Amino acid sequence: MKAMSTGLLRALLAAAFIVVLWQAVVSLTGAPHFILPGPVRVAQTFWTSRDLIFENALVTWAQIVIGLLLGALFGIYTAISLAISPASRVMMRPFIVFAQAIPVFALAPVITLWLGYGMASKIVVVVLMIYFPVASAFFDGLMRTPQGSLDLAQTMNARPLYTMFRLRVPHALPALASGLRLAAVAAPMGSVIGEWVGASQGLGHLMLLANGRAQTDLMFAALLALAVFTVLLYFIVDLFGRWLTQRYGEPAA
Repeated sequence: MKAMSTGLLRALLAAAFIVVLWQAVVSLTGAPHFILPGPVRVAQTFWTSRDLIFENALVTWAQIVIGLLLGALFGIYTAISLAISPASRVMMRPFIVFAQAIPVFALAPVITLWLGYGMASKIVVVVLMIYFPVASAFFDGLMRTPQGSLDLAQTMNARPLYTMFRLRVPHALPALASGLRLAAVAAPMGSVIGEWVGASQGLGHLMLLANGRAQTDLMFAALLALAVFTVLLYFIVDLFGRWLTQRYGEPAA
């Protein structure tokens, strides 16, 4: 909890520095508000348009949370499957790497064409965005279990599933926590990419509408709502990862 409080304090100080720097740039350059609105103007727009922003933010936030949960579960399942079965590693790893070689930006229009403009296509984009970081980080952690511990388990005739869930998974929980932190940062990006491709609701959709109408202050206000949620999501996932590691992880030697 102390570490989280320190992290939040640092985030608030960084945010304050960014706001001061932002205002300084606006004041020194004299940029018109339709090019770069000041933080005060954005805050005013955020307040006056709070109902519109909140309505669209709920859609984006729901897509992010659902996609994060599904992508994390799918990535965990894949990592465990690859670690258990050498045959799966031979067959599936090249396919996974090839799938990740195609940018999500390129897949988003195809996914939207197949699944429509609703939440489903955005959730799939989020899952694709975070699946590989979670699966890769957790798999690496599973494969780095100390060889001495594995030899001891084999000497005691431990079953493969017992060795996996009582030995390898606890050792790999710090790696899983790292993958989840990366996923928490990438998930909002996936949701917004999906909304930019095609949507009728969401913060990404609102940003496109505001940009088309030269309402730059509204666009920045929507971006602010997304940034605040992303920071909060990161700290929540970070806290969960720390708790998971402390509660179920293998104690350090």
